[in-house]
Amino acid sequence: MDAVTTGHESASPLGARLRAAREARGLTQQQASAELGVSRPLLIAMEKGSREIRPEELARLARLYGRPVSELLRPSEPPTAVGTRFRAALGMKAQAHDIEAVITDLERICDDYLELARKAGAMLPRRYPALRTLELGSDEAEDLATDERNRLGLGDGPIERLREILENDVGIRVFILPLPPRVAGLFVYAEPLGGCVAVNVNHPPERRRFAMAHEYAHFLVSRDRPEVTLLGRSTRVPEAERFADAFAAAFLMPRSGLARRFHELKRSQGGKTSAATLLQLARAYRVSVQAMTHRLEDLQLIPGGTWDKLVDDKFVPRAGERLPGLGELLDEGESLPQHYRSLAVQLYVQGEITEGQFARFLHTDRVGARDIYRALTSSPDVSDDGSPQIFDLFDPEG
Repeated sequence: MDAVTTGHESASPLGARLRAAREARGLTQQQASAELGVSRPLLIAMEKGSREIRPEELARLARLYGRPVSELLRPSEPPTAVGTRFRAALGMKAQAHDIEAVITDLERICDDYLELARKAGAMLPRRYPALRTLELGSDEAEDLATDERNRLGLGDGPIERLREILENDVGIRVFILPLPPRVAGLFVYAEPLGGCVAVNVNHPPERRRFAMAHEYAHFLVSRDRPEVTLLGRSTRVPEAERFADAFAAAFLMPRSGLARRFHELKRSQGGKTSAATLLQLARAYRVSVQAMTHRLEDLQLIPGGTWDKLVDDKFVPRAGERLPGLGELLDEGESLPQHYRSLAVQLYVQGEITEGQFARFLHTDRVGARDIYRALTSSPDVSDDGSPQIFDLFDPEG
């Protein structure tokens, strides 16, 4: 083979990938051409697809940019709109350099997701409602939350597997990644992936769930605008952020179901409401006690200012400390969506990708990849005598 590219159609994706890889590496065209020992106009021609790239040149570019050659040769252009739109949002709300590495990682994960789907011939889950045009008030947030619960068949009880519902029943791509401490979540809509949400892996599971629901509100009413959600109170909270918080509270803690459970608990405790009541409700709905208390205050089921009084009298924050078992939620923890990981396992089982490629797609080492493989291809059960056993559904050696 004299050259990797043979025509315009294949040159365009390769050129776009070379440019995206260079920019992700933080190199200018001048710096990259100097490292490669070629002229800047020649590098520009490569990135534009007007000059064929020889195999040895591609290998040098891959080493320089820290990318596998196979990734640069993917037949589709990278989803650069993800990073571009996130950076636009960050420019308005936070220091871009604090999260630049996260954006680069997310771009690559999204690119990997599309490549897995292409290789597997799979459709990405999507069941999007029509974009809603609403006044951004608390009543509208409450109504929208009720409508969405009804659309998804959730009733008025607690949501056990929020992430699974958003990923499989709606089709939002949810990633749990390291973000700067004050960043609770990110949202961007970029085709062909659609809605993408990232929440902070370093935050407690209850906080991550609230962030998912918060970003879901942005998806429902303003999916054309990327969003970065910061923690911390401000005297000038944007209207859209207040709306998203109100939606998240109503979606996770619906008025009718919560009021019914609250009154049942109150009656069982002799008509009194205690801190234990709040804790029991918070655990049932898988939210923080603070979020539950504020929701009950908003619904006028407990006096306003209850949370502030609890903090003053009883609740003392302890940084980084959690009681055993608290916050261990069923739909939390994995950085990559379930569908993403399942596609990678499917391709590995079918022999379409090697173990090394499998590990790279999962953004881990071979040992971690094997652990993920076992978790996704085994089923726990019991034998006839009642002893635990595990069924391996696929044998990679077979």
